[in-house]
Amino acid sequence: MLSFSLTPARQAALDHPVWSSLTGGHRHFAQGGSLALRYPREVGPFAALAEPGARAWDELAALLAPGESVMLVTPDPVVCASRLEVTRLGPVLQMVATRDAGHCEAATVLLGEDDAPEMRSLTGLTNPGPFGTRTHELGEFLGIRDGGMLAAMTGERMRPQGMVEVSAVCVHPERRGKAYARSLMIEKMRRIVDRGDLPFLHVYPDNRGAIALYESLGYAPRRVLQLSKVTL
Repeated sequence: MLSFSLTPARQAALDHPVWSSLTGGHRHFAQGGSLALRYPREVGPFAALAEPGARAWDELAALLAPGESVMLVTPDPVVCASRLEVTRLGPVLQMVATRDAGHCEAATVLLGEDDAPEMRSLTGLTNPGPFGTRTHELGEFLGIRDGGMLAAMTGERMRPQGMVEVSAVCVHPERRGKAYARSLMIEKMRRIVDRGDLPFLHVYPDNRGAIALYESLGYAPRRVLQLSKVTL
């Protein structure tokens, strides 16, 4: 049975979710060396440093094309020690599941490669976060179809050892008001927990509606992290 307790190892991994993912469950995606890692461009714009020294920043710069940007998620605001330009995008609230969410009433479907164009179209319309041509490869995605269209979806992003981030929660504007987001969140949490992993997520602190939904499903705020854009 899954323990929802936050052990010291889990706490440390959650403080650095991108690095923990690229050295954990997503190490097969990792590009870089011992001090800087990134996801492939088509998968996602996230990168991370092992430590914030000058050598690590130089290693990250070597992974970028001129004018390219990546995003860092860090415990504290980053201070760049190289030729990279840093834009602070603000805080994000990290929330972690504290219990099972219960039972999903809606009929959800597994989404795969054939659904990828619709997934990109829906995320482009609703903007739940970066979603590239291979983002759907990060983990399992679920959807709800309504009237022949992909009406709502959610999926997985970061994957530190023993934990999975719930991400890309979105509902088509013409299908809102049907509790689709809640149903998908419940089913996604259940499937993650059934695999023995701990669900977590990130949300902007001013998104009060989303935070209220997540709290009603058993998520609790853990800490605020900093989101930054780094450009070569």
